[in-house]
Amino acid sequence: MRKARRVTTLVVAGLLSALLVVGCGGASNGGGGSGGGESVKIVSDLPLQGANRAQTTTMVNAIKLAIQQRDGEVAGLQIDYESLDDATAQAGQWDPAKCAENAQQAAQDEAVIGWIGPFNSGCAATQIPTLNEAGLAMVSPANTYIGLTKPGGEPDEPDKYYPTGERNYARVIVADDKQGQAGAALMQQEDVQSVYILDDKETYGKGLADQFQKAAEEQGIEVLGREGIDGSASNYRSLMNKVAQAEPDAVYFGGIIENNAAQLIKDKVGAGMPNDEVLFVGPDGIFVDELLGQAGDAANGIYVTFGGLPESELSAEGQEFVETYESKYDDQIQPYTAYAYEAANVMLDAIERAAEDAGGVPERQAVIEEVFATEDFEGVLGTWSFDEDGDTSLTELSVQTVDGGEFTLDRVVDVADL
Repeated sequence: MRKARRVTTLVVAGLLSALLVVGCGGASNGGGGSGGGESVKIVSDLPLQGANRAQTTTMVNAIKLAIQQRDGEVAGLQIDYESLDDATAQAGQWDPAKCAENAQQAAQDEAVIGWIGPFNSGCAATQIPTLNEAGLAMVSPANTYIGLTKPGGEPDEPDKYYPTGERNYARVIVADDKQGQAGAALMQQEDVQSVYILDDKETYGKGLADQFQKAAEEQGIEVLGREGIDGSASNYRSLMNKVAQAEPDAVYFGGIIENNAAQLIKDKVGAGMPNDEVLFVGPDGIFVDELLGQAGDAANGIYVTFGGLPESELSAEGQEFVETYESKYDDQIQPYTAYAYEAANVMLDAIERAAEDAGGVPERQAVIEEVFATEDFEGVLGTWSFDEDGDTSLTELSVQTVDGGEFTLDRVVDVADL
């Protein structure tokens, strides 16, 4: 497999900002380079409305920064960038119809040769088949559902997402088989003997709960119950009273903040299960500052797993990225900011190599091949490679707890050691 090394060169972004003109707000467009020559286009697809807006805004900024640091071009080709919003005001989060619409738009735009995203695994399940048939390379910074790339989800996964029989999708974040293991390892370390499992019935939430249940049972943790919740319910008092009667040592929730995670936490505590007596463990889908405001004091003491590392634990290149980002933007770095930056650089490197081989604008297929050729990539997440499924070789995850109304790093779990 061809090596795809990259030496990160972080420069003072302010000197380069004039080279990329990018609009603000929901869907924005940007182009770079000196103009006048050939150009190629990449798009990102993220939910820019709802509880994750603060996070996804930083992800768009990180992608822009990656482009700016290359003077807006690769291999002599100007990079045009468009940020797509897959959320709707009506849904208040990612919307399957909008996900499908965005994928169709990119598939039909011949100038588009790279796709960064999406954020939600359910949205990816909608988009991958369309973009697979269009032969468009995808690199997600945030999808963790196992069935998108390898067996372990539904029986017909992952093949049903790839109608051409060839892969076009990769991700820089650790998948949920490992996040499920990390959640079970956390409970074992905290001497949890029994757990009640809830999920939000979505692709990501249910799939992650499945992975956690499998890992918990392998660790000898007794599963006292398993239920899917209605993410639009006004409260969960009846459900939590039922859970309390089962007397678990912990409650595990597979789901996202938009599906009422904060209310679930408040009603758990309200049912006589404070977090210091009955652990609450959730995944990266609720690792959002918005949760702290929504759940209030009830969030103190909960645990949240994340399929990667927070900014404080990133590599030296990662620390340099954080410093550069914070010098340019007023908003605060979020858990997935660095992952969006990494995904953008993986995509830009792949386009650069494909363009050099083609002597100009590369074919979409060549970009896919170069994405999957990514090996020993030296980036802000460390040094890593894609495997044949498009998954990262990274194995470190982190666990956060909420202390005093803030997320704080509790521990790092390396699933390679489990």
